[in-house]
Formats: sequence, C-alpha cells, structure tokens
Amino acid sequence: MRIRLERFPLAAPFRISRGIRTVAEIVEVELQVDGVTGRGESVPYTRYGETLDSVVDQIEEIRSAVQTGLDRAGLQALLPPGAARNAVDCALWDLNVKQGLDVDLLSAPQPVATALTIGVDTPAAMEREAAKLANVPVIKVKVAAQQVEESLCAVRRAAPLPRMIVDPNESWDIGMLQDLQPLLEDLDVAFVEQPLPSTEDGALAGLVRRVPVCADESCHTADDLDRLEGLYDIVNIKLDKTGGLTEAFSLLEAARNTGFGVMVGCMISSSLSIAPALQIAAQADFVDLDGPAWLKHDRRGGISIRNGQLIPPRAGFWGSGAIVQPV
Repeated sequence: MRIRLERFPLAAPFRISRGIRTVAEIVEVELQVDGVTGRGESVPYTRYGETLDSVVDQIEEIRSAVQTGLDRAGLQALLPPGAARNAVDCALWDLNVKQGLDVDLLSAPQPVATALTIGVDTPAAMEREAAKLANVPVIKVKVAAQQVEESLCAVRRAAPLPRMIVDPNESWDIGMLQDLQPLLEDLDVAFVEQPLPSTEDGALAGLVRRVPVCADESCHTADDLDRLEGLYDIVNIKLDKTGGLTEAFSLLEAARNTGFGVMVGCMISSSLSIAPALQIAAQADFVDLDGPAWLKHDRRGGISIRNGQLIPPRAGFWGSGAIVQPV
C-alpha cells in the first residue's frame, strides 16, 4: 500500500459561505497485488475535523490489515465514514475489478449532465459567470447570507434556461429560508441544498416550503436517514462523507426505499474522486460532479465536461468497462 499527498492548484478561487479555496489537497491510496494496481482518492475536509495528517494517520493504522488481505466489508468495521475510508475503499474496488472480481457490480459509466458551479461573489461577477453557462442543463449557485436576492436574480437574468440549485452551505437561518420561499419559487429553483447548519435543521420540520430542501452536511450514511425524514426531500451522497463507494451504494438504496430524492456530489477534487462516484450518478436524480473543472490541471485520462455533459474517464482510468472518450 502506498499513500501519496497531492496538491492541485485551482484555476480560479472557489468561494463558498465558509471560505475560499485556491488549491485542492488530496490523499491518494494505491494498492498493488501481483502486478495489479488499484487507486482511490479522498479530500480531507476541515468542516468534519479532517486534515491531511489525520487522514494519513487513520490509513496507516490499518496498513497491516490491508497488507494481509483486508476486504471492503472488513474495512467498514475498521474505519469510520470519512475521507480515510473513502480512499481505501475506492482503491479496493478498483483493485478487485481489475483482478476480475465483482465486475458485474459496477455499470459502464455513461455521459451524464452535471451541475456547473458559480461561486460566491458580487452579484455582477456572478451574473458574468452565469452568462457563460446560459446554455448548460444545470447550474449550482453558491450563496452566503448577504445579497442573496441580488445574487440569485442576477444569475437567473443571465441564465434563464438551466435548472438552478441554490447552496448556502449552512449559512442561513430558518427565518431567512422562510422569507425567501416566494423568491425561490419565482426563480424556478429546483431545490435548496443544506440551508441551515446541520445542528439546527430540526427547524425544517415547521417550514412551509415552496421548493424542496436537500441534505448535504446533515447526511453522511444510511444511518442518518431516520432523523432526516420530514426535514429534507433529497439527500446528497458524497463518497468523502460515506467513506467510500460501498456505503454510498447502501445510502442510495436506503434513500430510495424511504422516498428521498438523490443527488450525488463531490469535493473539489481530481477525476480519481469522480470516477467511482459515476456509479451513483447513473441512478441519481441530480448530479454535481464538476470538482475537476476547477483545477488548473487534472489527472491524465480523467473526465471532461462539455456543455454541461460529463464525459467519463478513459478506459482503465478506474475500474473497468469505462467508455473511451471521443477524440
């Protein structure tokens, strides 16, 4: 097992309500058995108390178990949900499939419409960015608690056609969300993603909503769903929260069985994070996998995004059965 830390500079600053990012810091795990290599990637997230060092330490704690044949089921018991387990889990999936195991558990990835993100900025700057995306299928608009109406109206004015997702990243309160309901409806917003802090989302039980609400920071694994019923309409599945593709499949199934809509999302990452997430995207209602689009340079052979359509990686990049990108 090899652990590698990588830094991918962003092409432009990525702003959300809780801060600005200019580089993506990534943990890559590489597993090799008899000349066959499996790779997985994760993005430690300070929102969940993770750092590069803490994630590496977690992975190192299970090195001996991995090197003596730890499988995906055993991994779920050894590490909690989060970035460390994600990197190892996805590396195990890649390794197993390339060994000819579990091939039938993964579908061949296909092109899919993905949301393209507009970061927090001045309304005028957000309007300019929206104009560039006026003809894509879906846009995701990051907002804070200030200038919300001005920002959303500016974006919708420049891009009247795409479906619009609004993401405050926990920066609103219940009064603000209630007051904004008429505006959100008028702007034909598809849903609002995690408007309240996860510690305060019980207030959603009394919300008279005109648009659906999606859980992101409030939903990590299938065990969260019981608490979220009656509060949210949609859940956002991210492999860095579930701790890998194994639990992501479980969350997907449980969400469907309990009537939640499904979104699949990502951190700012390379295509190695996106490739396994495409397995969830194939069955999701909404896809938000544009993380690599923010990088100056992605991994060779990774995804591409054309007019809002995500084209899967080249064959052999991760797993098997990948379609070959058109030249």
